Amino acid sequence: MKILIVEDEKKIANLVKRGLEAENFEADTAKDGEEGMQMVLEGAYSLVILDLMLPKRDGLSVVKELRARKVMVPVLMLSAKDSSEDIVAGLNSGSDGYVAKPFVFAELLARVKALLRRSQRERGAEIRFADLRLDPVAHKVWRKDKEIDLSAKEYDLLEFFMRNPNQALTRTTIAENVWADQVFDSFTNIIDVYINYLRKKVDRDADKRLIHTVRGVGYILKDE
Repeated sequence: MKILIVEDEKKIANLVKRGLEAENFEADTAKDGEEGMQMVLEGAYSLVILDLMLPKRDGLSVVKELRARKVMVPVLMLSAKDSSEDIVAGLNSGSDGYVAKPFVFAELLARVKALLRRSQRERGAEIRFADLRLDPVAHKVWRKDKEIDLSAKEYDLLEFFMRNPNQALTRTTIAENVWADQVFDSFTNIIDVYINYLRKKVDRDADKRLIHTVRGVGYILKDE
């Protein structure tokens, strides 16, 4: 598998490159956002490790354009910013995971492997629950006949609920399965934020709510 590292700090880029190669990955590097964008569009990468603050073009704009072009390669974002707001902004841009600097390489590697496992996992046929319909190949969702416009992370969250309906899911379970093993304190708030996003898009204009809070536990997708 080939991984692209878009990082302007040469020391970090070389460290990550050597570490990945020691794990038998192929790894290329790009030093700014424009070069990284071009390399993704021209190369066949299994995953992109993308710094947030880059010369010429920042990481948020890079991942937003990739998603606008329907390039769905997994993106793991790196940043020295680690507030809940910064993490949500990174995930809302279309990235699949977020690692705060400074980081331990073993942690980064675990996130990389988790994202690769998820991207390779067999998605199977269309999923239905109540009047929700999810196409795991096209990454599209409908309620009745109306398509719902979801961000990448909102889609991942809804897919997890639809694959596990009528089950009370804890925040830890959701984080472990939707956020690629990124389980830390601030994710409690981030999960709640994303549940609210999802409710506004899935339930707000519908006759019946499907996403429910289980007090003291977490959340459940149920039709009642």
